[in-house]
Amino acid sequence: MLKNPTPQQISFFSSLWIVGSLLFVATVLWLSGFWSVNFEVVLLLLILGYGISYFVILYYLKKYIYRKIKLIYKTIHKHKLHSQEKNSYQDVNADILDEVEKEVEAWATNQAQEIAELKSWQSYRRRFLGDISHELKTPIFTIQGYLDTLLDGAMADEKINQLYLERAAKNVQRLNTIVEDLESISRMESGELMLEVQSFNIRELTQEVFEDLEIKALENDITFLFKSGADENYMVNADRESIRQVLTNLLNNSVKYGKKGGSTKVSFYDMDKNILVEVADNGIGIEAEFLDRIFDRFYRVDKSRSRDRGGSGLGLSIVKHIINAHKQTINVRSTINLGSTFGFTLEKA
Repeated sequence: MLKNPTPQQISFFSSLWIVGSLLFVATVLWLSGFWSVNFEVVLLLLILGYGISYFVILYYLKKYIYRKIKLIYKTIHKHKLHSQEKNSYQDVNADILDEVEKEVEAWATNQAQEIAELKSWQSYRRRFLGDISHELKTPIFTIQGYLDTLLDGAMADEKINQLYLERAAKNVQRLNTIVEDLESISRMESGELMLEVQSFNIRELTQEVFEDLEIKALENDITFLFKSGADENYMVNADRESIRQVLTNLLNNSVKYGKKGGSTKVSFYDMDKNILVEVADNGIGIEAEFLDRIFDRFYRVDKSRSRDRGGSGLGLSIVKHIINAHKQTINVRSTINLGSTFGFTLEKA
């Protein structure tokens, strides 16, 4: 059987079937003696019957079936075009039925994908709103608790008033950090953050970040070092201060979740057109089931321990946004109790 037959083909085979049926009936009647057949008349009637049935079937197919299918196709096809192409002339009578099945299937697939994406974003939005409300609620309630206690009479107690004020101030700073990080992500997503791309030595920048975090690393008994073979001075093209923030956030995380007496190693690899930068620690690691969401806003693997160690919960999300803004990639691999390795690429200068 024909796949996606044209109206002409359907009319042709339908007419043959009708004429064949009539011929069969006439033959049965002739053999039964019920009808004296004049073969020339029969032949003429069959030819006329074929012609009439062909054109009648073709007319109704085009008018009531194929034209409606083509109009549906035209509507779907028009919505798939770019806005500047929508006003171009389209011939409804063109023989495009062979393409209808593919077009409709592609359209249906596209619609299913869009619906799935919308559901995913809806779920993400609900999760994000829940996360941000929880993140803001925690320091706000803590501040409120300290201030209420002071107002209820603890202000006169010199033993605790200074302590409570310091703790309230610490939580105010945490709120400020969350707001600033949210503003940073918002600027990145809206395109307001303009990258000042320049050539610089990535090893020198990493050494500067080592020095910036040296005191914090010493407090946690963590050692920063370059991996063997990373002595070469690699030049990259990127926004220097943005990459400083990336390295700061990654190294800061390695200190927070590192083991006492542990180390964090930074290495560089020449990847033809790019330089791969890896930050590896031998800390507590991350379970495989959490790796897919590690760059989500406010996502914390161990929420209670993470909040105790400070931060806004947006560090890794900011890192990913910065790397994406450079049109580069970032990934993570990790093993529980062995450590985590974050790797990102930068364009080679």
